[in-house]
Amino acid sequence: MRRRTVTTAIAAGLIFSMAACGGGDDNGDNGGGGGDSGGEATGKVGVILPDTESSVRWETADRPLLEAAFKDAGVDYDIQNAENDAQRMATIADQMITGGVTVLAIVNLDSASGAQIEQTAEQQGVATIDYDRLTLGGSAQYYVSFDNMKVGELQGQGLAQCLGDKAASIAFLNGSPDDNNATLFSEGAHSVLDDMSNYTKVAEQAVPKWDNQQAATIFEQMYTQAGGNIQGVLAANDGLANATISVLQRNNVAGQVPVTGQDATVEGLQNILAGNQCMTVYKPIAQEANALAELAISLIKGEDADTNGESEDPEGNRKVPSVLLDPVSIFRDNVKDVVDDGFVTAADLCTGNFAAACTELGIK
Repeated sequence: MRRRTVTTAIAAGLIFSMAACGGGDDNGDNGGGGGDSGGEATGKVGVILPDTESSVRWETADRPLLEAAFKDAGVDYDIQNAENDAQRMATIADQMITGGVTVLAIVNLDSASGAQIEQTAEQQGVATIDYDRLTLGGSAQYYVSFDNMKVGELQGQGLAQCLGDKAASIAFLNGSPDDNNATLFSEGAHSVLDDMSNYTKVAEQAVPKWDNQQAATIFEQMYTQAGGNIQGVLAANDGLANATISVLQRNNVAGQVPVTGQDATVEGLQNILAGNQCMTVYKPIAQEANALAELAISLIKGEDADTNGESEDPEGNRKVPSVLLDPVSIFRDNVKDVVDDGFVTAADLCTGNFAAACTELGIK
């Protein structure tokens, strides 16, 4: 693991901001939470999450994990959600900067609006971190995420494993076209599946803003245009997978057409237990949240920051120092691993018709 020293300009900006703003309490009216000040970490961290609809992870996993990490470190923090509104995210960022954050982490809704937020923060001497999604053309000093090409590779390998060696027509239901992660997921999946001559791509489309309702409409159109001749679906996350499954159910072929996913949501795991979803990709969010917290705290303290790689930003013609974590494939036989890891609970997962499958798999 390489260590990168915080640049003099950033450190100077942080010192100035801390002197001007100190470690003031979070503004609870804006939906954030405040940790008790303590130790050497006297700055303030702002985190802006993207939405509550594309994935449940942002509010059920990322927020509580980040809150716990910042509280444990005695760091003041403000965590808010942009609710899939780029203008709202810009307004929140402005409020956070005015409110004295010295480090700002964002999960951008699109690279253009994210880059503008980072430029404004930089002008005010606030250090910035891209969380989960790289902002193309942005100016974040660091990036924390999972290896997103590998996520796509695992999805491609998973779909191939579930389809086997038979000839199959497959459809790709990709994530939002303005999300760099979605591009990487697709590239990773194609790097696996395009070389397999027994598979034929019959449809591919991106889903704007990861909208699950649009995803169902898009896949229904794919299915109709293909005359039902789709034997496998590379869906970029569990929400898109569930939208796909709803269409397959209406056509009485759910469970016969393997569908991939991502995020290991309760809904996605239940679809796997029911046999309607082939696999998902589990990204241990605790690792990502802790990596962000550790990096932000290092920046506040003016210390060296640990990274383990670099990420290419072709629009900005730069390489961004990064912390990149490893994702994990989840099939029916290792759903238990997600529960054992504490990411979901057996109580939430093993309800109603799923109880028997949980018992069979030793999930309790």
